[in-house]
Parts: sequence; structure tokens; C-alpha cells
Amino acid sequence: MDVNRTKKWYKRIKVPIGVTVTVCVLPVIITALFYLLRGFPLIMGWAANSISAPIRGVLARVTSVYPFSMMEILIIAAIIGLISYIIQSISTAARRRERWKILGKRLLPIVIIAMYMWSIFCWLWNVGYHAPGFAERNGFTGRGVNAHNLAEVSSAFAQRANELSLLVERDEAGRYLGNRGQIFADSLYVFENISREFPCLEGRLFRPKPMLFSWLMSRTGYGGIYFALTGEANINVLPPYSTMPVTVAHEHAHHLGVFAEDEANFVAILASITSDNLVFQYAGYLRGLIYLMDALRTADYHAWQEISNTLYDEVRRDWNELFEFWQSQRTVDVGIDIVDTVLTAVTETMRESVDFVYDAFLRAHDQELGLLSYGACVDLIIEYFVTRGMLPRQQ
Repeated sequence: MDVNRTKKWYKRIKVPIGVTVTVCVLPVIITALFYLLRGFPLIMGWAANSISAPIRGVLARVTSVYPFSMMEILIIAAIIGLISYIIQSISTAARRRERWKILGKRLLPIVIIAMYMWSIFCWLWNVGYHAPGFAERNGFTGRGVNAHNLAEVSSAFAQRANELSLLVERDEAGRYLGNRGQIFADSLYVFENISREFPCLEGRLFRPKPMLFSWLMSRTGYGGIYFALTGEANINVLPPYSTMPVTVAHEHAHHLGVFAEDEANFVAILASITSDNLVFQYAGYLRGLIYLMDALRTADYHAWQEISNTLYDEVRRDWNELFEFWQSQRTVDVGIDIVDTVLTAVTETMRESVDFVYDAFLRAHDQELGLLSYGACVDLIIEYFVTRGMLPRQQ
């Protein structure tokens, strides 16, 4: 094929001005429509169920063919392509007379593509933040809890965590042994029991994806991420396995249409402890206990201390291992003081920046607690077990 002839033919193509304007304006219209309608929960609820859910389901089915995270591949390709295109555009414009005009024309496609991506993201994911949430759809009042109920449920969770901690597999030193592949495979069925009580949690799940850049996720303090544009549950594989099942269930909850973080945490814990899987049960009670005890320590320190004293060594070991892991991700230790200091400062700055951006994103979409919403599932746990008379069984 004659490349030069092809280039000349391509340059002779005249795109109608109407087509150009439409292509440029369409994402603005789509995005504006979202912002105009987001104040109407019923419309947002319809869009979440009739637009977002089916499309994310198709995307998940397509990306499930690949064992690796398509999210990571697409992001890496986008970054490399963007940097390459910008450098090429600057180089081309610098050799021309009207360099700023030419540079503007070359950079315009980047802006248009970004606008399309944001407009799609609004209707695939952001729409769920403005639709009636899981709690509202299932009759939870959200009236808050008192210290007595908090202590009661915390005690029940502590006892079940103690019992189950003796049943999960451990090494000779008592450290929790997990199997990532088994956790990922079993996670596809963890919602079977809870979906009978809450039919809105029915739906096909797809195998989670282990993240290649788990080290980066660890440094920023996140255990997983659900990416609506590929329909994937992406999991950080570096944290201790004792709570990984709940992390996976949390991302699955997002796929099933539970958008708010506090509700996704609650659903993940509830799905785990009501499942028939021992590993998920223990992880659910352990994660729930961590949230409950954190709240109880402030509400009633004496009750917190009493329950803490009842925890088995196995539970303490798993809890401490999780805490120590996340603490270790805040610092860098290569053995050279000045390097350690600089890299630790960079890590902390990066972590704070990511938290700031995500917190602002959540608040911008009516998630008033921002990142604090991750621990706000305590109210839902208390309401579920106390007001419905369904305290975890104590043996």
C-alpha cells in the first residue's frame, strides 16, 4: 500500500461542520442532562437499573474473558498514549508558524475524549449516588444507635469471631492461611443466601481481578476498586487474607448496584456472615468487629475494654496483622535515612492527595461523610441485628 497516497486521500476527506459540532457538543449535552436530572431520585433510580446495570453487566461479561485487570491495561495505555500524543503535538506545532493554533487543534481531541469518558462515567456510575440507596429501598431508617445496642452487637460479633477463628486454617505459628484463588472463586456465590432476603442483590457476578499495581494501591490505602467502565472488581492482593473476602464482597456489592460506600460495607459484611463459607463468615465477623469496636471505644470505653479482654489470641493476631500491614504502607525503609525520609514524605503526600480527591468526589455526589462513610456502616449493622431481632447467635 502506498502510504503517501493514503495520507493524501485522508487529507482530502471533508467532515461536514455539522458532524464536527455534534461530536464536540454531544458529551456536553449528555453530561448536562445528568446534572440537571440528578436531583430527581426516581429518574436516577430508573437510570441505574435500566441503563447502568445492563451496560455494566455486558462490560463485565466481556472483560471476564481476560484473567488480568482490563482497567489497569486501559489506564496504562491511556497514560502512555496521552504523553506520546502531547509530546508529538508540541513537536509538530513548534515547527509551524501558527504554533498555538495548531497545538490547540491537536489537543482538542484529548478534551473531547475526556468529556465523552466523563459523560459515560456519570451515567454508568455517578447516577447510583443520586438514586434511592440500598438502605432506603429496604426499609432501613438510619436513626442512629445507642451505646447499649452497640455494645450488645459488638459482644456478639466478638464471640462469633472467636469461635470461627479456631476453625479457619492456620500455620504452626497460628498465622491465618488464605488461598487467594479459592477466595476469588468462592466469592461468586457469597450473595446466594442474603439475596433471598434482599432480592435487589441478585445478579451474576464475575471473578475478581488481581491488581498488578497492588503495591500502589497499598501505598494509597485502598484494598480494592470497582471500575464501572470495565465492570471489574479489582483487588489489591497484598493485604492479609483474613479480611480479603470482605473486600471482594464489597466490590461485588458495587457491581450489584450498591453504590454508597457505607452500604457496600454493610452488604459485604452481611453477605459474608450469612454465607455458607467458613472463610467468608470469619472475615465478615472480623471486619464488622473492627468497625463496631472502633465506634464503641468512643461511645463506651469500659464496654470496649471488657469486650477486648474476651478476644482470642487468634483474633488479636489477625487484627494486629491487618493494622501493622496498613501502617507499614505509610513509610519507606530502604536503610538510607535521607532516602527513607524523602520517599516516606512522597508516599504520605500521594496518599493524602488521593484521599483528598476521592473524598471531594464522594461529597460532590451527596456522600456527605466522604471517606468517613466507609465506617458509617455501623448504624446499618446495629439496626439490622437489633431492630429486627437478629443478633448473631451466641454459643
